Amino acid sequence: MFAKVKSTVFIDTLKFELTAHPEYQLKAVLRDEAGFVQSRLEKTLPNNLKELTWDGLDHLPYGIYTLEMSQGEDEMKMRIVKRI
Repeated sequence: MFAKVKSTVFIDTLKFELTAHPEYQLKAVLRDEAGFVQSRLEKTLPNNLKELTWDGLDHLPYGIYTLEMSQGEDEMKMRIVKRI
């Protein structure tokens, strides 16, 4: 696992705890319950970064989302909830 979401419930930001890694490109997508992409994040992470914050998610409606993250060939998915 290359990243861990600090909380599966969010309001307007998602915070990730990053594992030790070489510099890499992180890609993340938030999909709503219908499967439509609501937000994307692509970022090259330096090898000394321990935490990443995905800001600007306040425009998303409340509900359940699927977070899809990838780093090279590694992929992970998880369900998260946006609340008030």
